[in-house]
Parts: sequence; structure tokens; C-alpha cells
Amino acid sequence: MQIFRKFFHIVERNLFAASIILLLTILYAPLIVHWYCGWLKIYKISLEHEYFSHGLIGLPFSAYISWLNRSKWHSLPDNFHPLGCLLLGLGGAFYISGLPDLVNLSFPFILTGIILYLKGIAGLKQQGFSLLFIFLATPTEIPYLIAPYTLPLQSFIAACAGFILTQFGLDVTVVQINLYVGGKIVEVAPHCAGLKMLFTCLYVALMLLYWRGNWRSHSLVVMFLTSTVVISIAANILRNTLLTLFYGTSQEKAFQWLHEGWGGDFYSALMLGLLVLLIDWLEKLKDFFSQEEESLHLPRREAELRDSANSNREEF
Repeated sequence: MQIFRKFFHIVERNLFAASIILLLTILYAPLIVHWYCGWLKIYKISLEHEYFSHGLIGLPFSAYISWLNRSKWHSLPDNFHPLGCLLLGLGGAFYISGLPDLVNLSFPFILTGIILYLKGIAGLKQQGFSLLFIFLATPTEIPYLIAPYTLPLQSFIAACAGFILTQFGLDVTVVQINLYVGGKIVEVAPHCAGLKMLFTCLYVALMLLYWRGNWRSHSLVVMFLTSTVVISIAANILRNTLLTLFYGTSQEKAFQWLHEGWGGDFYSALMLGLLVLLIDWLEKLKDFFSQEEESLHLPRREAELRDSANSNREEF
């Protein structure tokens, strides 16, 4: 009985916060379940929806960050910002519009509006990474919009895959984004150009930068994200090369395993694991150069201290 009293006392004390959480749950729990069903392929939503499957780990990670920062959040003074009302109104309009993309986007808009309404800019800065991870995991039609501009990347991947296969003695003809091998045609479609994996790699890279506390180091951030893009493109070239080899040589089981089966997921997991090794190496490299820089400056500092001591003795 005492436990229930304590529970109701906590609820009463935090009634406003509890009301917000309850309202968000009612509005967005079905939507998020819908997202997860699409990402887990329980049912098909759209090809573009799959580009945001990094939300499987991104949304829980965002919630975890907010939970870790809860004490800092409560320590912030209440500070209303008018932009919060604007975003709340815009998010509400998006939600009631019924358009899938706008309904999806209403989620980060509403969250940002609530934060600005309650804690102002200080709250927005504190919850910035959580909101960023939510926004980047929100399914939209952006992949569909940028697909027409991926033709150079598709052609580059096809040319590289064709070149690699010819080194192994296969008769391969490359025509723009199509590879002709063994009397069969393999097309490097926009979805096969690695956009989905590139999105996932960059998303996981941002998670690693935040988790390891390296996001304040400008040089490391640039090096890591640039290397992530290079690794993603290189890994996709290798994947398309293998798919072309399997399909052109009638190895249907191997093709299906890597293209639609768990082999593709395993390949992606290996690539993401490579990012962990990469950031470890970059951190060690950064520490090495920092120590080298300190060792170079140390004799100079010692000499300056000696000169200062000598000058003080002379004056004395």
C-alpha cells in the first residue's frame, strides 16, 4: 500500500511531464511500431523506408542518451522560447495532414518544440544529439529524391566491378550501369549503389563519435567521416563484384544469400565492425601525435623556464 502511495505522489509531483509522455505515447507509439515493422520486414512499407533501418538502434540510443542526461535536464531552469510554439504548431499540422512523410516528420518537430517550450535554447543544446539521431532515423522520401543524382556513383561502381572481374579472366562488358557477364545482365540500381549502407555507416559513425566523446575534435571527425564514406563505397564495390560473379556464373544460391539473405546482413555487420576498429586506430593516432607535439614543446618550455630563472637571478 505504501508503494502505491509513493507512486501516486511521484505521479502527482510530475503530472505535467507525465501528461506529455502519455500524449506522445498515444500519438506516436503506433507510428514507431509501424516503422519497426517495416525495418524488421514484418511487412513491406516501401524501399525508401528501408534506407532508415538504422533507426532500429538509433531510436533506443537516442532515448538512452536522454535518460543519462535526465539530471542535467532537471537542473536547467524553465525558459520558454517562442520558437517552441511555432514548431509545436507546425508539427501538429504535419500530424493531422495524414501525409506519410509529414506525419513522420511531425515526431522530431513536436519533440523539438516541447524542448524549446520547456527549457529554451539551453535544453535544445543539451538534447541536441538525441534530436539529431531521431531526425536522421525518421523515414522520408529523401532517398527517392536523390536517387536520380546517384548515376555517376552507379557507373563508377559498375566500372570498378567490371575491372576487378576482368582481372580474374571473366568476359565482362560494362555499359553505363549494366554489366554483361555469362549472357546475363546485372544492373547496379540506385538501391544497389550502396546508399542505404552509406546512410547506415554515417549514422553509426556519428553514434561512435558521440559515444567515444570525439565529436569535439574537428580533425578526428573529418578523418573518421571521410574514411567511413570511402570504406562504404569500397565495400559496396566488392559486394557488387561478388553479386555479378555469382549471378553471371549461375551460382543462384550464393547470389540470393548475399543479395536477399542473411549474408547481406552479415556483410553489413562486418563493415560496421570495421568502423569500430577504425575509430580505435584514429584515437591512437591522435594520442600519438599529441604526445609527439608535447615532447617537441617540452624542451622549449624548459629552456624558457631556465632563461626566466637566470634573468631573475641577474636582476637580484
